[in-house]
Amino acid sequence: MESPQPFRILTVCTGNICRSPVAERLLEAGLNQVSPGSFEVRSAGTRAMVGEPIQPLSAHIISNFRGNPEGFAARQLNQKILRESDLVLAMTSKHRGEVLQLDASLLKRTFTVREFARMLSVLQTRDNVRADGDIVEFWRQLPAKAASVRHLALPSDPSENDVVDPYRRSEEVYHQMEDELAPAILGILRFARLTAPGQG
Repeated sequence: MESPQPFRILTVCTGNICRSPVAERLLEAGLNQVSPGSFEVRSAGTRAMVGEPIQPLSAHIISNFRGNPEGFAARQLNQKILRESDLVLAMTSKHRGEVLQLDASLLKRTFTVREFARMLSVLQTRDNVRADGDIVEFWRQLPAKAASVRHLALPSDPSENDVVDPYRRSEEVYHQMEDELAPAILGILRFARLTAPGQG
């Protein structure tokens, strides 16, 4: 029996060398631990520095969280990449808007990474949210479930949906990026672990 196609997650920022690669590699590492082979995580940029590796300070963050920053090349976001994605996690609301300009059909599958983490936190409080059998099928239905609780996961300030862009800025701004992005990534991974078949 053929193994099902993995659930495909796309992370999006501007240059695809600072923020979205961190999200890509940390989600990839964590989800592979939850269910090896069930997820595929990639990234792209709305104005990508095509072919460039991950910025050194971003690579350092990935390594600190036990991800692998090697073998990366930035790529430009396009409609083909979006059509191949089951879930799009943007680094800012502006990026989310740019994704939807390219493909409006992704409205209920595109979130900022921070708002998606908050939505999963809301879903987690509901007893019936669990992947009883097929984890890939569970995740295919998850974006619509998350979208249905968007109104319960609104931030007090819209800026709390965004992850700061550290490109060509100080090390402190990279730390700020980490402080904004890491809790969202960890929240998504925690949800994945708690809702995986056989947990709890």
